[in-house]
Amino acid sequence: MIKVEHLTKQYAGIVAIKGISFEVARGEIVGFLGPNGAGKSTTMRILASYLPPTSGRAMVAGFDVFTDSLKARRRLGYLAENVPLYHDMRVDEYLRYRGTLKGLSGRKLVRRLGATKELCGLKEVGRKKIAGLSKGFRQRVGLAEAMIHEPDLLILDEPTIGLDPNQIRQVRELIKSLGQQHTILLSTHILSEVEATCNRVLIINRGQIEASDTPYNLVTQLRTAGLVNLEIKTGSEDPTQYLLKIPGVKDVQLKIDGPWRKGSVRIEANSDLREEIFNLAVERKWIIRELSKERATLEDVFVELTHTEG
Repeated sequence: MIKVEHLTKQYAGIVAIKGISFEVARGEIVGFLGPNGAGKSTTMRILASYLPPTSGRAMVAGFDVFTDSLKARRRLGYLAENVPLYHDMRVDEYLRYRGTLKGLSGRKLVRRLGATKELCGLKEVGRKKIAGLSKGFRQRVGLAEAMIHEPDLLILDEPTIGLDPNQIRQVRELIKSLGQQHTILLSTHILSEVEATCNRVLIINRGQIEASDTPYNLVTQLRTAGLVNLEIKTGSEDPTQYLLKIPGVKDVQLKIDGPWRKGSVRIEANSDLREEIFNLAVERKWIIRELSKERATLEDVFVELTHTEG
C-alpha cells in the first residue's frame, strides 16, 4: 500500500529525512514513532502530496504521489496534527462539502455521509456548528472527513492530541475498528496506544529509520538492562553487597522503610535473576515481600533508540 524508496527532504540546509525506505502492506496498522523533529510529519506530508521531496520516491496504492498525485490522493485520507476545519459550518454541511470535493455525489454521497457519521459517532451532532463542538468531537469530524471517500489508506498524524483519557480511549477503539477495512499509518506520542493498536512499528530518529518490527519483537530485542523490584527484610544486614555478587546483577538501589528495604535490582538485558535472588534470601534467612520483574515496554525501546546525551 505504501512504498518509500530513498526519500530525502531538505529545508534550507537542514536535512529533515535522509534517504529513508520502508513499506506498509495492505491491511496493516503501523505506528510511526519518533521524537519531535525526527521527520515523522515531513514524511506523512510527502505521502499525502502536501510536500515535494528533495529526492527519492513515494508510492501509494501503486501510484507515485507526485507524477500521479491525483490518483494517489483519491486512495488516501489524511488527518493532520492540527485538524483544518471550517468552524462556521455545520457538521453535515462540512462533510457533504468535503465529500463533493473528493468526487462523491448523489446517493453515494448520502450513503457515505451516513456511514462515516455512524462509524465516528457523529449522528447526534450533524446539525451542530463545528465551532461549538468539543475537541474530541472536532477530532472525530476530521477523521470522518479523511475517510468519507472510502480511501484504501488512512494517514493519521497525532489523532489523539489534546484529548482527555476517555476521548483517547474512544479514538483508539475507533482506529482499531477502522483497521478492519483500511491500511493505517499512525503517528502518536502515546506509546501504550501503539502497543494496543498497531501490528508493526516504525521508529524514525534524526531523519533515519532506526527500527521496523512488531511491538513484541522490539521489546524482546531490547538491549538495555532490566529491573527486578524487591522488597525485603534483612535485619541488621545490608543486602546490597550480597546481591551484587550474583552474576548478572549490575546495580542495586534499595531504601530503608522501617524494617524493610525497598527498591530495584538492575540486571543484564534479557535475563531473569529472580530465582537466584530468592535462593540468596533463603540462604541468608531474609524475608521477601515483593520479588517481581518489571516488563519492558515500547517506551523503553523508544528511549533506547532515540536517546541522545544532552
